[in-house]
Amino acid sequence: MMKRRTWVGGLMVSTALFLALPAHAAEEAPDALVKRISGEVMAAVKADPAIQAGDVNRIITLVDSKIMPSVNFTRMTASAVGRHWRQATPEQQKQLQDEFKTLLVRTYAGALGEVKDQNLSFRPMRSRPEDTEVVVRSEVRGRGEPIQLDYRLEKADGGWKIYDLNVMGVWLVETYRTQFAQEINTKGIDGLIATLAQRNKSNTARAS
Repeated sequence: MMKRRTWVGGLMVSTALFLALPAHAAEEAPDALVKRISGEVMAAVKADPAIQAGDVNRIITLVDSKIMPSVNFTRMTASAVGRHWRQATPEQQKQLQDEFKTLLVRTYAGALGEVKDQNLSFRPMRSRPEDTEVVVRSEVRGRGEPIQLDYRLEKADGGWKIYDLNVMGVWLVETYRTQFAQEINTKGIDGLIATLAQRNKSNTARAS
């Protein structure tokens, strides 16, 4: 179950995660936006042997061009850090975003090799025209049981942006909030940054 959760999380977040939105994206409905991005990412992964082999540079390029333009990564990081975010200096906030993005990309890089015959199926979205936050629900179907994959989006000036992801009932931000709070409570914000940097360095060493 953990392996299946890992590659799905990697697909939409770590692979989940900065380029301006296409001109038409601001007019897209949130479910249409997620469908388009999901299709483009899955097609890119299936067509690129280097990504399937875990090439981190190719994965980062894919993330930057296809995913990050439609992600409010500042909100995602702030939510994961929790109440301590407002205590961080602008430089600390930038470091947290940089290290968090690297962590997500490198953590799931190897899992992208699992993306072969899977397809996404979207459920009808329930929302009102005046809603500024919605949840788009989908399932990943392939071998075995379908895997739940949901997205939280907010309506911003530049269109809809993703700010959280739910894989098999577990919301990404909530999971990291618990881990980050423990680090901050014992080591402070700089301690969390150092821990993330060290983890990223270890992941890089294992990948090389």
